[in-house]
Amino acid sequence: MTEVVYGFGAHSGIDDTAELVRLAGQADRDGLDVLSVSDHPYLGGRLDAYAAIGFVLGITQRLTGFVNVTNLPLRPAPMLARTVTSLSVLSGGRVLLGLGAGGRWDRISAMGVPPLSPAAAVDAFEEAILLVKALSGGGPPITHEGRHYRVDAIEPAPVDALPVWTGSNGPKSLAVTGRVADGWIPGHAADWRSERYRQSRPIVDAAALAAGRDPRDVRTVYNVPGRITERPLPATRDRDDRWIGGSADQWIEELTGAVLTYGASGFILFAPDGGAPDGLSLGRWANEIVPAVREAST
Repeated sequence: MTEVVYGFGAHSGIDDTAELVRLAGQADRDGLDVLSVSDHPYLGGRLDAYAAIGFVLGITQRLTGFVNVTNLPLRPAPMLARTVTSLSVLSGGRVLLGLGAGGRWDRISAMGVPPLSPAAAVDAFEEAILLVKALSGGGPPITHEGRHYRVDAIEPAPVDALPVWTGSNGPKSLAVTGRVADGWIPGHAADWRSERYRQSRPIVDAAALAAGRDPRDVRTVYNVPGRITERPLPATRDRDDRWIGGSADQWIEELTGAVLTYGASGFILFAPDGGAPDGLSLGRWANEIVPAVREAST
């Protein structure tokens, strides 16, 4: 993938399968980098996220698949490692691993998984990232005796470890991101001018430095909901200073500034309601906005 990545949030409803396939093909032809799907296994009307990603990878040539983010408590780390390394082999490396410590514990518990305290969930989150990475890259069998996971002499897959992007929110999980992850997606569609970003990114950076890492090795990638309008909007942000969209030129100006001034490493487009963009908006994103931002920010 290029240094700054551009993608979109795709449909994951069973009734929207045809639209998922159509938009994936459109995005692949138009040169976007990433297709993102959500992970809510407890919802019967949703496609399984990894089944959807696997299918999309099979019908595209360029797009990278990304579960935004994996519901870790429902996908134990050793099996998740096998899933993502297999998808990487089958797709020629077109997979990212998105991970979160777990939300909606009422729904997760309804699937038979005992709830964890917030502190334990973050502990399991860090352990999972390290274990998934250990179970890739080849080498001798791995034995791991952790608080949350145990494997005994399991062979790593002979596949490079995938980049791990997290959906960390709290201070402890943000510190995990700085120590061991490769990217961070600010929660609740927070953007480069948000208070959440200003308060959270320093925690990531401090943890990276304490672990002997360069903070620049941890990307900041934004989920960006918003409208792409024919005419410029009088205001591109709401009263809470949240980005709401605008014309193609307004998007280009804003995102170029996000890259050059704030060091943004990627953008995943969503509709204003947080759903998948329509085909027209996706086309304008891929063919007008993204090429112009790429050119202006390199």
